[in-house]
Amino acid sequence: MVKICCIGAGYVGGPTMAVIALKCPDVEVVVVDISEARIAGWNSDRLPIYEPGLDDVVKRCRGRNLFFSTDVERYVGEADVVFVSVNTPTKTRGLGAGKAADLTYWESAARMIADVSRSDKIVVEKSTVPVKTAEAIEKILAHNDRGVRYQILSNPEFLAEGTAVRDLFAPDRVLIGGRETPEGQAAVKVLKGVCARWVPEDRIITTNLWSAELSKLAANAFLAQRISSVNAISALCEATGADVAEVACSIGKDSRIGPRFLSASVGFGGSCFQKDILNLVYICECYGLPEVAEYWRQVIGINDYQKSRFVNRVVSSMFNTVAGKKVAVLGFAFKKDTGDTRETPAIDVCRGLLGDKAVVSIYDPQVTEEQVRRDLAMRKFDWDHPRHLQPVGEPGDQQPVAVTTDAYEAARDAHAVCILTEWEDFRSLDYRRMYDVMQKPAFVFDGRNIVDPEKLRDIGFIVYAIGKPLDQWLKDMPAVA
Repeated sequence: MVKICCIGAGYVGGPTMAVIALKCPDVEVVVVDISEARIAGWNSDRLPIYEPGLDDVVKRCRGRNLFFSTDVERYVGEADVVFVSVNTPTKTRGLGAGKAADLTYWESAARMIADVSRSDKIVVEKSTVPVKTAEAIEKILAHNDRGVRYQILSNPEFLAEGTAVRDLFAPDRVLIGGRETPEGQAAVKVLKGVCARWVPEDRIITTNLWSAELSKLAANAFLAQRISSVNAISALCEATGADVAEVACSIGKDSRIGPRFLSASVGFGGSCFQKDILNLVYICECYGLPEVAEYWRQVIGINDYQKSRFVNRVVSSMFNTVAGKKVAVLGFAFKKDTGDTRETPAIDVCRGLLGDKAVVSIYDPQVTEEQVRRDLAMRKFDWDHPRHLQPVGEPGDQQPVAVTTDAYEAARDAHAVCILTEWEDFRSLDYRRMYDVMQKPAFVFDGRNIVDPEKLRDIGFIVYAIGKPLDQWLKDMPAVA
């Protein structure tokens, strides 16, 4: 069997390679990264990312046929198949800033592969990349020819954080794109043979390179579009007295629509949705399709509107000011079952509250204080660059933020509680105990619709839940501060 090396030990590379190693015990799988701290984490008892089930998979394979190393050049040179799972952040300056993907790290990886390769290689795009990236990579490799032949494949990931291991074990589909040449199809067959060790062949889809690259962007855009659609309806529900959960349930029963991604919330986050849609917008603009670009831009526009609408509701409900008031934020990760905070709605909500001079107290079971403070001080899009290249605010710029290790401590003396992540533990909190230690009137602003508003109102809370009929108190208050 082939030797596999993956460049990049992040949220995609680490779990994907661990599952390949588990399912293909005769294949040597090495994950390489220039970050010594990250590799040390993968080789320790505390992995650098939290994902249910991942610990067990890594422990079963590590040291047997799964290895993590900083010796990038050695293992890339020895590999038959090289997965590239490096960052493709949004450009922060220059042409396409704020929309286009920055392929600096991809280009650097391609040049390194060309420098160290002495045998033929299959190079697999695992990162989410713009359409036609494979063509650029081919040109770099071809112009650094040392008699080595390369085949480029696109094998985009379709993982959902929090269920990544489960998604890898039983994927909806595995997509492999390759050149429509004998050599390209032979490379597709090699990768397909690895995946077929545990994935049914009817779930392995093969396409040309460009279809595979575009499919990833399109899939994320469609999912984000559904979230923005139901969030737009949630605003109308509040205005009319309808219940967004009932509306979504009714819509989801239509077999043409289905029930998934119809949960109203404070907004979507994560490393992919916004970045990929912006990339799609830029590509459409480059190909002279401004109307298509504007259509997808509005998906992000509604997401931004939902976050600002939530902050406005908090401020306007509390006598039009939160200055000097303590607000407890429950949940900072962008979704449950992950410690990932990239593009989490909590960042914008907290910044909005801090902008009105609130005192914010944050609790999340998987996010460290260091990460919270970095995120609140960081400029947009800088999160997707290596940590040593992430500029953050000066120490003197610290905001009035406390990060606690207990939800009840976060709520002590608070005027309001904002629920921003749908952690299961938040459903079963003792809200009466919380109410007893809060300032009165006490508010709950549920950005994930995980609590029963009526039960909390019986305790004494004034409750706002996204897309739900408004508390009488809220009806008497303006929706916008």
